[in-house]
Amino acid sequence: MTTASLSQVTDDTFAAEVLESDTPVLVDFWAAWCPPCRAMHPILEQLATERDDLRVVSIDVDANQGVAARYSVLSMPTFMVFRHGEPILKLIGSRPKRKLEAELAEML
Repeated sequence: MTTASLSQVTDDTFAAEVLESDTPVLVDFWAAWCPPCRAMHPILEQLATERDDLRVVSIDVDANQGVAARYSVLSMPTFMVFRHGEPILKLIGSRPKRKLEAELAEML
């Protein structure tokens, strides 16, 4: 899933797009077979367009198992926020936009 506001990263591009980013990055770990993942995509697209202090990217864990394994992502969806190359927040499971925004506000 790639949209104009939500870019897809891969095992090969993860370091450059996420770990080397000057802006905090919210990474959506998802899979095509995961209904809650699909339900979260519109919420993440909204966040991507509304927030200029946060970059939102998506990674398909079935196609990119290296990154998922490196960060012990076992359940979908999993959301991780990276700042200066380090994970600072890990959330598992879908949630309403308001709750996701509140959880992000605590970390950013």
